[in-house]
Amino acid sequence: MSPATATPVPSASAPAAAAVVVREGNENLIRLTEAAGRKAAALAAREKQGDYLRIAINGGGCNGLSYKLRFTAEPRRGDILVRTAGIPVLVDSKTALYLKGTVLDYSDKMIAGGFKFSNPNAKASCSCGESFSV
Repeated sequence: MSPATATPVPSASAPAAAAVVVREGNENLIRLTEAAGRKAAALAAREKQGDYLRIAINGGGCNGLSYKLRFTAEPRRGDILVRTAGIPVLVDSKTALYLKGTVLDYSDKMIAGGFKFSNPNAKASCSCGESFSV
């Protein structure tokens, strides 16, 4: 990932003058395909939980680490903001270590459809694509 720049982002829960500082990243960290961007935008509009898509990696799943996607209204201190496929994506610094170079795609196929991570750092992943190991 190239050097990130710090960008203040207004916080809905903080006073008007306060802003959370996030680092601006790029698609070398995470890139959404056009299909993933369209689906994420549709889900954000439907769920009304916030405009940011947060991608996180947590311990768990059949291979040790699992991907988590959720919408949030505002960033947290230390987040990296990547604007990709028209979607503002937030990644915490710990998750960024595992995501570098990842592409998130979406398929609407009835079998094996949904969001799919293509992570060059994963040494193994489960058949459902929701967990991996490094």
